Amino acid sequence: MDISIYLESIEIPEFDLEGLVHQRRIGNVLQIHTAKQGIPDLSHVDMAIIGVNESRLSINNFGTENAPDEVRKFLYRLYMVNPKMKVADLGNIKAGHDIDDTYFALKTVAASLLKKNIIPIIIGGSQDITYANYLAYENMGQIVNITSIDSSFDLGNAEENFNSRSYLSKIILHQPNFLFNFTNIGYQTYFVDQEAISLMKNLFFDVYRLGQMRNNMEEVEPLVRNADLLTFDISAIRQAEAPGNTNASPNGFDGEEACKIARYAGLSDKLTSFGIYEINPKKDQNGQTAHLAAQIIWYFMEGFYQRKGDFPHKQKKDYIKYTVGMEDHEHDIVFYKSTKSGRWWMQVPLNAAMKGKYERHFMVPCSIKDYETANNNDIPDRWWQVYQKLM
Repeated sequence: MDISIYLESIEIPEFDLEGLVHQRRIGNVLQIHTAKQGIPDLSHVDMAIIGVNESRLSINNFGTENAPDEVRKFLYRLYMVNPKMKVADLGNIKAGHDIDDTYFALKTVAASLLKKNIIPIIIGGSQDITYANYLAYENMGQIVNITSIDSSFDLGNAEENFNSRSYLSKIILHQPNFLFNFTNIGYQTYFVDQEAISLMKNLFFDVYRLGQMRNNMEEVEPLVRNADLLTFDISAIRQAEAPGNTNASPNGFDGEEACKIARYAGLSDKLTSFGIYEINPKKDQNGQTAHLAAQIIWYFMEGFYQRKGDFPHKQKKDYIKYTVGMEDHEHDIVFYKSTKSGRWWMQVPLNAAMKGKYERHFMVPCSIKDYETANNNDIPDRWWQVYQKLM
């Protein structure tokens, strides 16, 4: 498929050159879609950057359509994450005549990349673009998990029109539905209706408050490791560190924590697309938010080039198996610990008839705390959530 019809070339942003060291800047090693060079050869590319100039459905944050080029100005200045990095910048998807035209363009481009095992790195634009990213998986016959870094759930309500604050409802209601799980990391309770929290729990989705995560950032890693698609709303970061967003608030993750989450995402063998949204250059101060977004992308790339290839459908010799007997429960809980990375998974029982459909989801990323919980004869929440879905 010729994806060039959906993409607009970009001008290479200027960045400081410091003698010969400039040869190790990201801007010098990216394969870039320019008017002169055209679409890069993707035959040996691991990741591809796509800007999306779309914000028509943004809520109270118009101006995010200009973010992709602003983020590039800072990203291109950063040094290479790895001497073997193979990343392309495909340029921008311009806003279509209708919003659905933009979604169709991104869906088509992202799906083409996914089929080539290339990870799309999407720079928005408003966060409703996540819906188009989700649709890219539709024709792959793949049931997916979404993880959102956000201060709210973006569920909206039945009376609302579709927008950047209600994209999740659009995903849930889309048919055919191929969403297995949704995880929110970092919601702030004063921004979330209590009925929405109850609804998320009734859907067996995973939602975690900001304070709960900030008190133990290591517990974020298995949550991110379970995702196929990660969507990052920049307003999840506190206003003092990311002022370029009309909806930013005094509380949120700090910049270092945001970069750590992105690195966790890059490390995950399961994760196949990453998007960052709601960056508004009109509201930014000295490019601070765009610069932080560039660093978040840098950490995602760094994590990718440190992947261990230990998603547990590999050789069993690469894992230590632990079986924990549970009193008053029909199933033991089986844990696997990778000898490569030290990461943990737990296995949820699945009958043979369902294994083909849910093969990628019955091995649940977890931490040693879940193993310790099971040893105390308590069923880990993560195990129970998935078990209820698979029943």
